[in-house]
Amino acid sequence: MFRDITIGQYYPANSLIHKLDSRVKIIATFIFIIDLFIANNYIGYGITSIFLGIIIFLSKVPIKYMLKGLKAIFVIILITGALNIFMTPGEHVLWSYKGITITGEGLYTAGLMATRLIFLIIGSSILTLTTSPIQLTDGIESILNPFKKIGIPAHEVAMMMTIALRFIPILLEETDKIMKAQMARGADFESGGIIKRAKSLIPLLVPLFISAFRRAEELAMAMEARCYRGGENRTRMKQLVIENKDYIAMTIIAIFTLIMILIRFI
Repeated sequence: MFRDITIGQYYPANSLIHKLDSRVKIIATFIFIIDLFIANNYIGYGITSIFLGIIIFLSKVPIKYMLKGLKAIFVIILITGALNIFMTPGEHVLWSYKGITITGEGLYTAGLMATRLIFLIIGSSILTLTTSPIQLTDGIESILNPFKKIGIPAHEVAMMMTIALRFIPILLEETDKIMKAQMARGADFESGGIIKRAKSLIPLLVPLFISAFRRAEELAMAMEARCYRGGENRTRMKQLVIENKDYIAMTIIAIFTLIMILIRFI
């Protein structure tokens, strides 16, 4: 399950999406997330699914690789759907028993929330899958540069965010290894109910924290050995330059946002 999470991983390919400026992709991802909360009906999400399908096709990332990231949040999607089904009031009652009521509005809302969550994961995954760690760091730093005037260390913040994001798949892989090692020694993580299975994961926390601190220390020592001094007097081999394809991409995301607004309010 842990190997299925795609957020934080990078998939190298020679695609149009990979070639876009990292700043454009970061800003477009944030705008896309806002658009997901603007859309409030299946017409908007239908257009969003077509938009995402085109982006995935242009990114040359295999659709199976993209969708496997949803396996890890399948339980979260089910819980979100169940909460909306049983807790959303409505006039069209479909089933009722001992105070538990399912309405048509509840089913409608549950479908929207589940769809929104799926699109949120896929949209976020596209950013990290098509942007290398160096490009992601440079893009975040460039976006945060104007905040240097108020004392925010743009380079350090960008570096921390990138390292934290890239540590997600590393820690998940480490968790998977620890779990398999404990299963080989007789640990049981699969039998029993949800509460029992959650309690069985507690012994994973201690070795996982130890491994995380060890990796962090190794990373810090490697950066010090290479005389890393933050953004001071730092140069880049590849400068970030906004090109025509980047302007086209921002125009497309602006048109998509306008469509979402029109569908919601008109």
